[in-house]
Amino acid sequence: MLAKQMPEGDPRQSIIEKIVKQTFRASEIVNNLLNFSRTGPSALADVDVNRVVEETLSLVAHPLKTSQVQVVKHLTEGLPPVRGSANKLQQVFLNLFLNARDAMPTGGILEVRTAAHNGSVEIEVADTGNGIPRDHIHKIFDPFFTTKPGGRGTGLGLSVSYGIIKEHAGKIDVRSAPGRGTSFHVEFPAVRNAVHA
Repeated sequence: MLAKQMPEGDPRQSIIEKIVKQTFRASEIVNNLLNFSRTGPSALADVDVNRVVEETLSLVAHPLKTSQVQVVKHLTEGLPPVRGSANKLQQVFLNLFLNARDAMPTGGILEVRTAAHNGSVEIEVADTGNGIPRDHIHKIFDPFFTTKPGGRGTGLGLSVSYGIIKEHAGKIDVRSAPGRGTSFHVEFPAVRNAVHA
């Protein structure tokens, strides 16, 4: 309300903008905490993983472009569906895509692949970024652990994502080397006897 009433060029405008920005940040932290603590069941349906990936990429298209991140997609057609919540899966992909962007401060390539293999739907999210130090790899899914500079990350994104993946009977694996990028491999059981195009 104050921001709308502020006349153009008012010196207090930058302070108001900071308040608005930090309010949104506080809201994001609270939402992450709620997601982290929420264990209630959500409505399950047959989910088209390719569609969720495409929708999530369109959501982050602008921040990726402004960060000079080029997206390379290899989405296998005719994937069987997975049983789950499209909204929660989108949260997982959103987190992986934005983490990849943050790992490439000077730009790079984000590669997203999907495939069906041995009754599973597999998704790989790889970046050409800074990589994760070896002594941090085993901690990245821990709540509140972050390698991002102060004020940049809550350390909840990957732990929330890990919880969602487990809730969907899935697995996540990470491979990384400092200076050589990071690759997350996510796997979900495919819906058996599903009819798909």
